[in-house]
Amino acid sequence: MSEVINQESDKSTSVLKAAWMIALVTIVSKLIGFIRDIIIANYYGASLVSDAYYYAYQIPSLSLILLGGVGGPFHSATVAIFSKLIPSLKEKPVPNVNKLYSTFMTATILFFLVLSVIMYLYPRQIMGLIISSGSAEMINLAAVHLKIMTPLLIIGGIVGIYYGILIIYKQFMLPNLSPIIMSLAIIGVVVAVPSDQKGYALAWATTIGAVLQLVIQYPNIRKLGYKFRPNFEFVNNPHFKEIGELLFPAVLSSTVGQVHIYVDMFFTSSISEGAWTAIGYANRVFQFPVGILVTAFLVPLFPIFARLVADNDHEGIRNYFNKGVGVLFFGAIPIIIGILVVGLDAVKLIFEHGVFDENATFMVTEALWFLSVSIIPYVFRDSITRVFYSFNDSATPFTVAFSSIVLKVFLNWILISKMHFGIGGITLSTSLVTLFNACILGYFITRKIKMNYSSLFKNLGKMIVAGIITGIVCYAVALGFDGVLNLPKIPFETLKITIVGIVCLVVYIPLNLLFKMEYAGELFDRLRAKLRRV
Repeated sequence: MSEVINQESDKSTSVLKAAWMIALVTIVSKLIGFIRDIIIANYYGASLVSDAYYYAYQIPSLSLILLGGVGGPFHSATVAIFSKLIPSLKEKPVPNVNKLYSTFMTATILFFLVLSVIMYLYPRQIMGLIISSGSAEMINLAAVHLKIMTPLLIIGGIVGIYYGILIIYKQFMLPNLSPIIMSLAIIGVVVAVPSDQKGYALAWATTIGAVLQLVIQYPNIRKLGYKFRPNFEFVNNPHFKEIGELLFPAVLSSTVGQVHIYVDMFFTSSISEGAWTAIGYANRVFQFPVGILVTAFLVPLFPIFARLVADNDHEGIRNYFNKGVGVLFFGAIPIIIGILVVGLDAVKLIFEHGVFDENATFMVTEALWFLSVSIIPYVFRDSITRVFYSFNDSATPFTVAFSSIVLKVFLNWILISKMHFGIGGITLSTSLVTLFNACILGYFITRKIKMNYSSLFKNLGKMIVAGIITGIVCYAVALGFDGVLNLPKIPFETLKITIVGIVCLVVYIPLNLLFKMEYAGELFDRLRAKLRRV
């Protein structure tokens, strides 16, 4: 019995170590991404050109980020299937595993090649459908951007498989570092290209960055022993069939998520020039802390979920799910407080330079405020989806996502067309749809495994009470700060955000300890034990 407990403790420690490592790498990646966004904002502002680029980028990003990114269907399918077939991570893959890898790669390349050809031949028709309310000039600009970024479709699927294999072998660094390549490529091209030639610079830079992402992953895949040989044995291949059964609904689910974005693009194009750019920047600010949080914990947890399902260890799944999601909730609430209290200051500090003016700043902040309320359901939805994937079930997440399209259209119509909420209406509808998906998925998983939600949400209740008290204190500090100091913008905003952040942690953490919120206590005990060893 003690041996089992020690193994569980070792696993928890391993997950936490991996989470901290991934968090640090992701922070570096996100910071460089922010520098990229600051430079783009400085040169383009919230303008017609930036709108055209971001509209066009939504289609290839479906492959590179949603399907092929860390946590996407190709990464998830690779982890879910290959982690059960690899007997030892210290040895080269056996022939049948390598053959399955080649079959999966062949099918992926063929699938995305067909989509790439369609995108390359009909870019204006595609963009005209998506942004039908936009001007002819915007549609034409977006069409050229889309044509330039065609290669991203094929690259995204391949990179997703690479990510999955590397993470199975506990090589967490490279998958989380590779987005830096994309950011550096965009920064380099945008800065280097003369002002009168910047029209399509963003699209070319994005394509170059995607190619470099692929190139940087390849040597490690070869080193692990995986060699691609075109293989067309798609029929009578049970493991490839498993991949297909998991991947196809997951791809459709992510595609449905992209349909939500296209719905937003349709309604946003009727609001104002620069609105879609503002929503894009709001999402980037939102994803900086939330992406770090979710990536850090779910990347190392997902292979554990897959192995626990293979071992039929339901108690282990419940324990790891509650601990993982509990820690995510614990970190999410201070993020919400920070966005609501100093979100405007953060946007000013990051983006309000060059041609990015006060109006653009407010548009981004308005979108961000309404988006912040989705953080709690967002982390729950992403976590529960990994449990479904571990059970080789991607059909249920797809069905739930598909059913929410009608809800998304209805909410956008009510909030934008009828109530005239503007940009805030777009992100508010996103938050409500995220809550809907989280609730439905949380219910349906109980058909596979009995979850222990009472403990999880009891702790969440304590966190929310602590968060409300902390938010009031932070708001009072922010108001006092505004009335006392009169400094230039950059030092003022930096100092204000820093002080409010410190106050938030100083109030929030002790309150959770006082309320005996178990995840705070466990993290505090681990930190204290580590400090004693030092």
